[in-house]
Amino acid sequence: MSLIDRYIARAIAIPLLGTLVLAAMLLVLDKMLRLFDFVINAGGPVSVVWRMLANLLPEYFALGIPVGLMLGILLAFRKLATSSELDALRGIGAGFGRLLRVPYYYSFALLLLNLFLVGWLQPWTHYGYERLRFDLRSGALGASLKVGEFNTLGKRLTIRIDRSENGGSQLHGLFVQADDKSGKGVVATASHGRFLATDDPDTILLRLERGRLIQQDPSFTTPRTLAFESYDLPINLPRIDSFRARAQDQTEEMTLPELVHASYGGGMVGEANLAARSNLHFRLVEVWMMLLLPLLAVALAVPPKRSSSSLGIFVGIVMVVAYHKVNQWAEDAGAQGRFIPEVVLYLPFLIFAGLILWMFLTLATKPGGQPIGALERGAGKAWAFIKRLLPKPRRRVAKAA
Repeated sequence: MSLIDRYIARAIAIPLLGTLVLAAMLLVLDKMLRLFDFVINAGGPVSVVWRMLANLLPEYFALGIPVGLMLGILLAFRKLATSSELDALRGIGAGFGRLLRVPYYYSFALLLLNLFLVGWLQPWTHYGYERLRFDLRSGALGASLKVGEFNTLGKRLTIRIDRSENGGSQLHGLFVQADDKSGKGVVATASHGRFLATDDPDTILLRLERGRLIQQDPSFTTPRTLAFESYDLPINLPRIDSFRARAQDQTEEMTLPELVHASYGGGMVGEANLAARSNLHFRLVEVWMMLLLPLLAVALAVPPKRSSSSLGIFVGIVMVVAYHKVNQWAEDAGAQGRFIPEVVLYLPFLIFAGLILWMFLTLATKPGGQPIGALERGAGKAWAFIKRLLPKPRRRVAKAA
């Protein structure tokens, strides 16, 4: 790489990595609070939150990479433009085509990374995330007993604990009610207790100490009571259903080859086929859009002369996010059969591509042409109009002594 290429590469790398890390952290923090609330309410171990967040990272990076790429190139070229380095580079014969060489190196590398994320890694991590949610709801991850509340284990066992020590190995102040389909039941209170494992993986023992027990049976004329020093109560663990297989009617969990087979190889028909085609082309247009981001970033990076406005940064973020939202709507519309999936997804892509090419060619071929110049002038007029509507501060008149 030449000196110019290395200089541009360094200028792009720092804002690109910073934006990517910041976007991922914001998305993770927003989801983390909801996951903690969900896991705690489900009674699962808190450590599962980190496993769930790890499964969400590929999805967050797939969203953050295009924004990071666009902002990295935009901020680097904006610095070159505002410091007059861009004019100097163009003055020695380095046109925009030459200067875009390094941005496209970044674009192609991140495109391949994003294609791997959305095409192979994200389907597997999405399945892993849903499996963890299922395990939490079903209790497969070991639901904890909440102290001071009535906890239901299965359909016929209720336990309440006043206090827990040593990580749950020592329980104090227990109330237990258990029954079966035949009408037999046991109600017991105990000062202390603990759970013990047995040879049967589907059964555990609850050893109660220093308590009283009431036993009910249809054959008893009156319930029987018993005071005990130690009593072992067998507990049948509830049966846990197994989670479904990956990609079972879930297009988000299919890899790209599986989606191609489901869409055009006869793997799915009817509404399922529409959903598969919509999801396939949604992923593809999101990836192909990254080839347009260097052109968009450069077109928005160069402000008009004698202007240091940051409007281009705001416009770039709005355009990328809006395009993503339009693609999400198009995917839903195609999956519902309201439009042909290929048409409704590639039409916004072509419009977006045409707009970006016009903006870049205006900057690169028209003398003095800045695509955001009209936007800046419009924003300036709008701000001036708003200022006229705002009440003006009154001037204080000094009184004569």
